[in-house]
Amino acid sequence: MEIYWLFVFFLFGITFGSFYNVVGLRVPKNIPFVNDHSHCPNCNHRLRWHELVPVASFIWQKGTCRNCDARISPLYPSMELLTGLLFAYSYFIFGFQLELITAILFISLLVIISVADIAYMLIPNKFLLFFLPLLIIMRIISPLNPWYDMIIGAFLGLGLIALIIIVSKGGMGAGDMKLFFVLGIVLGWKQVLLTFFLASLIGTIFGIFLKSLRKLKRRQPIPFGPSIAIAAVISHFHGETLLELYLSLF
Repeated sequence: MEIYWLFVFFLFGITFGSFYNVVGLRVPKNIPFVNDHSHCPNCNHRLRWHELVPVASFIWQKGTCRNCDARISPLYPSMELLTGLLFAYSYFIFGFQLELITAILFISLLVIISVADIAYMLIPNKFLLFFLPLLIIMRIISPLNPWYDMIIGAFLGLGLIALIIIVSKGGMGAGDMKLFFVLGIVLGWKQVLLTFFLASLIGTIFGIFLKSLRKLKRRQPIPFGPSIAIAAVISHFHGETLLELYLSLF
């Protein structure tokens, strides 16, 4: 039964991940996605149902458009697969508890903003404003301990990034600052600090890796949203364990 539900959440995840790709790519550009059918961005070929199966269609078509042979961005299957795995892992960690709903909403936000940030170097307010009330409601229903930790975390996250923006004169963006406000509500103050530390570490490693592959020009900015998202997921799932491990070392 456990394997059954893991598989169900994985299927839900890759399906929603496909939708999150569309949202993350179209909403920042005000492109309609409700009535506008999916199509190849190179030849405008309207995609049929068998070309829209999450992950599987990309593999079956060998990463190219069936009509014009243009390469399909690996961002699509990557985010679909990642969302599927994270949905399944959320069930594995929390089971059928209220925190599972928080995790699903949290992951959904992080995947969408990662897609948008990778594509446009932008974290739109629309995404944060949509998920903010939902996550606040979940934190009221399933509070942190103590309950006011979400308030401290939100304003600590906001203030920390605001200070960095002021000191570095634009080293981080306003989107990152607003995102950390939302992260603080979900994670609390200790884990939002952990998220910042992990995000900085992940971003640095990722930048060094890209430079080693000569994929990054000198002083070329890289999207920080995905690093924040990875760090936030780690903190949400295993933040308490990591903090206990850190304290045990001193």
